[in-house]
Amino acid sequence: MELSARNQLNGKVTNVDLGAVMANIKIEISEPNTITAVITKESAEKLGLTEGDDVTAIIKSTEVIIGK
Repeated sequence: MELSARNQLNGKVTNVDLGAVMANIKIEISEPNTITAVITKESAEKLGLTEGDDVTAIIKSTEVIIGK
């Protein structure tokens, strides 16, 4: 499946909890091991990001879309 979303994490469903309206889906992530983040140059410079830095990737989104 081709999607325009850049932050895609492949994994395997490990639990499906069906409620009356919503469903909680647990996904064990395996590949890829790299997340690509697109941020402003100003932010990268302000953080002083360089190769080899230890960082935390925080995905800010109101939705997670599952493709199969």
